[in-house]
Amino acid sequence: MSERFNKDMTFAQALQAHPEVAKVLRKYNLGCIGCMGAQNESLEQGANAHGLDVNEILKDLNELP
Repeated sequence: MSERFNKDMTFAQALQAHPEVAKVLRKYNLGCIGCMGAQNESLEQGANAHGLDVNEILKDLNELP
């Protein structure tokens, strides 16, 4: 399966790409839906800011059907 999500995507781009992205982000306690930074912050920046491993998040995102 090819990757649909990458560390350089913004949260907004990821949320627009697939309806289940919000569910994955909630799993990591990332409330990015209402966050002002979601428009400009990359997945990697957000993960780093919250002390999370972006690769784990990307793995879950890219496993979405």
